[in-house]
Amino acid sequence: MNSEDSRKQIWKEIENEEEISEESLNEMRLIRREKLKKLQEMGRDPFLVESWDVKNYSMDIKNNFDEMEGKVVSCAGRIMAKRQMGKASFIDIQDQQGRIQCYIRQDVITPEEYEIFLTYDIGDIVGVVGEVFKTKHGEISIKVSEIKLLTKSLQILPNKFHGLKDHETRYRQRYVDLIVNPEVKEKFILRSKIIKEIKNYLERRGFLEVDTPILTTIAGGANARPFETHHNTLDMDMRLRISNELYLKRLIVGGFDRVYEMGKMFRNEGMDRNHNPEFTSMELYQAYGNMEDMMDITENLISTVAQNVLGSMVIEYQGKTFDLTPPWERLTMQDAVKKWVGEDFDKINTDEEAREVAKKQNLENAETMTRGLVISTLFEEYCEKHLEGPLFIIGHPVEISPLSKRDPKDPRITRRFEAYINTWEIANAFSELNDPIDQYQRFKAQQEQLEKGDNEAHPMDEDFVNALEVGMPPTGGLGIGIDRVIMLLTNAASIRDIILFPTMKPL
Repeated sequence: MNSEDSRKQIWKEIENEEEISEESLNEMRLIRREKLKKLQEMGRDPFLVESWDVKNYSMDIKNNFDEMEGKVVSCAGRIMAKRQMGKASFIDIQDQQGRIQCYIRQDVITPEEYEIFLTYDIGDIVGVVGEVFKTKHGEISIKVSEIKLLTKSLQILPNKFHGLKDHETRYRQRYVDLIVNPEVKEKFILRSKIIKEIKNYLERRGFLEVDTPILTTIAGGANARPFETHHNTLDMDMRLRISNELYLKRLIVGGFDRVYEMGKMFRNEGMDRNHNPEFTSMELYQAYGNMEDMMDITENLISTVAQNVLGSMVIEYQGKTFDLTPPWERLTMQDAVKKWVGEDFDKINTDEEAREVAKKQNLENAETMTRGLVISTLFEEYCEKHLEGPLFIIGHPVEISPLSKRDPKDPRITRRFEAYINTWEIANAFSELNDPIDQYQRFKAQQEQLEKGDNEAHPMDEDFVNALEVGMPPTGGLGIGIDRVIMLLTNAASIRDIILFPTMKPL
């Protein structure tokens, strides 16, 4: 097929609203390179352009037309549509705010410049100067007096009929996704606003934002499998953090009363619509606070952020409605098991009795489970799926809460809660354990599980025990899954939809 035949085939596919074939795409890419070469030979290499004086943006012009009409503006953006009408043409350029139409006439920019303009392609980035006006059809536009090619696009944007719909391609080529799917860009702008409001809320309550290590020798603060690496100079194994909890508590020991950190955590675990190995979490600690203080912060923070960003404490998520208005419901883990499993642990007080329940419910490792582990396992397998929320689950067994104070009324459980919305755990909080002797014994028990092959057991951290021996005041601690909160507030079906560059397996 010769060059002319190729061009005819391409236009046939476009006019028939067909998906352009790979052969045609390759031909189009070749044509763009030929155009670039000609521009370079003319001494107009767009890649030598260093800047453009951007003074105005699309939506600012449109939203303030009465004030802007007749004024000369200078804009820049990517060509997203192009319509030629003889000696005049229209293009739509897209900048960081949106799109605006530009009107280009041959007799205004000169015939020579107009011929060069006609070689521009969709995807090219241009700078324009011109007067703001409204067309006879009522569309706010720019009457261009100067146009300059700033960047030549050598790739082909997804065509307007089929777009970029494949999720895997969208995640791998987020830069294209952001160009052709404006709603995706809006979601990430919303993400930024949510994070800003969270920080504003905490700063109003006197919390100090801090930074703690990401690369550590001990991946503590949670029960999870870490990513491991090796430091060559020090010749020692290191790990990416799974939590920032223990460093933040060290700061409480050091005299900071209210601290928080929002940042990336890393867990070498499974991936699904709610989990990415690299995710954003936030932890905060308040000296002289307790679990009830953390409940107050959780429900008021999330509801206030929803109100300030979305304009309402009632949100819609994937066809469901959630009212985030405080106070949220409280339910013990034991009562949840009684409600949805039918097992009453008010009447089951020994490990032996609990193991019989575990056998009846066909739980793995039933023969060696403690009463607390039976409760927590039944809760995870049979109750979590019912927790639409928002609500707080309280009364966690001590076996699954190695960093939380025991409940003085029942030492088998801890002063801990998990917050649930849409059956997802979105927050986890404690009245923090500050007894160094108890902490050492819990770490020791966890270390034994680690040595037996439990890759998620908490390792011994003797320096943290030493910090507790120095003395940590009574403290409330809270961790919030920022990505999950953002999913809820942006109505995102998958965590990958609110992470700009999610973890992907190479092609």
